[in-house]
Amino acid sequence: MLDYRNEWKHVISYSDMVAIRQRLRVAAQPDPHAGPDGRYEIRSLYFDTPTDRALREKIDGVGIREKFRLRYYNGDTGLIHLEKKSKVNGLCNKQSATITAQEAQKLLDGDLSWMPKSGRPLVIELYSKMHSQGLRPKTIVDYTREPFIYAPGNVRVTIDYNIRTGLGCTDFLNPNCITIPAGEPVRILEVKWDEFLPGIIRDAVQLTGRSSSAFSKYRICRIYG
Repeated sequence: MLDYRNEWKHVISYSDMVAIRQRLRVAAQPDPHAGPDGRYEIRSLYFDTPTDRALREKIDGVGIREKFRLRYYNGDTGLIHLEKKSKVNGLCNKQSATITAQEAQKLLDGDLSWMPKSGRPLVIELYSKMHSQGLRPKTIVDYTREPFIYAPGNVRVTIDYNIRTGLGCTDFLNPNCITIPAGEPVRILEVKWDEFLPGIIRDAVQLTGRSSSAFSKYRICRIYG
């Protein structure tokens, strides 16, 4: 059985970001995977169908949906994650499996022969859906993340910015692949927790007069097609 988590997303201003960052530095702890400056760089490659099913379901606000992506951090292709993110009526779940750079390159080259023999259920599921739904790599999404954690409630708070799109480029492993800003600059606050959100974190991320939104980095990175 999958464990689903609560999730808030807010588009925030620069001044919001500065204030929330300062409060989180007091209330929470930096993610130990972040660098000395408290942040890291993320590169993701999203998959979609020929009819852009994942994109359309996001735009239409479909209550039950999923998307697949590859991801690595700080330019390190020595550790690549295949992830499937599922949403069910506002709750979210993420499944993950590791793949090698060689496997990722084969996938990008259209060689899927290794996938059903991989022994990793998520890899096999992606293989199945690449055949049944036509899922294929669609576009690269790059951004900077500042992550914070708070153990009670298994809370994770992230601030994402400098979001860039690879347009139609899927050369995921190439550090020189050109990405450009995805429209006007935005900053995204995400808050994830299990059964309860502790008051100290709720207060730290409080935004007066705002409501959560269904923001998607993949969606804005498809702004040019």
